[in-house]
Parts: sequence; structure tokens; C-alpha cells
Amino acid sequence: MKVVYEAAGLIDAHLVKHALEAAEIPVFLKGEALLGGMGELPLFGVVQVCVPDSAWPQAREVVDALDLGSEMAEGEQVPGEGDALPAPG
Repeated sequence: MKVVYEAAGLIDAHLVKHALEAAEIPVFLKGEALLGGMGELPLFGVVQVCVPDSAWPQAREVVDALDLGSEMAEGEQVPGEGDALPAPG
């Protein structure tokens, strides 16, 4: 699975999800369940819209047509993913 869009919130994530499903592209929302556990705290960038690797190019076109911003380029690393924690001190 590849991240095709990092949503600013749940509404953005579902807009993209529904657009991709309309194009018959399988979609998984990574981090969606985390929002309920945060209560009233505003969280941004927690939900990522993921698609199968083979569907990424077509999904990218669909997301670009939506003109929502927060685009992920192919091969771009998701912020925070794989980053090392700074050394204490």
C-alpha cells in the first residue's frame, strides 16, 4: 500500500476515499481509528489515504483532479515515518 494523500482531517480523507472508490480504486484509511481516541483535541495529518501500489498512478490522477492540496509525490517519505528521535541532551 502507498500513501496517495495525507488528509488534514476526517472530512478530507473521506472526500478522497469516495472519489477513489468512484473510480473503482480500493482504498484504506490509515489512522482513521485514532481520531476517536483523541476526543476534542484537534489533530492534523493523522489520517492517510492509501491505495495498492499498482493503483497509485491512477489514484494520483484522481487526487490531483480534486485539487485539495497536501499531495504526496511518488517515492516521497511520509513525514515522521522512519525518522529517528533526536538524541537526548
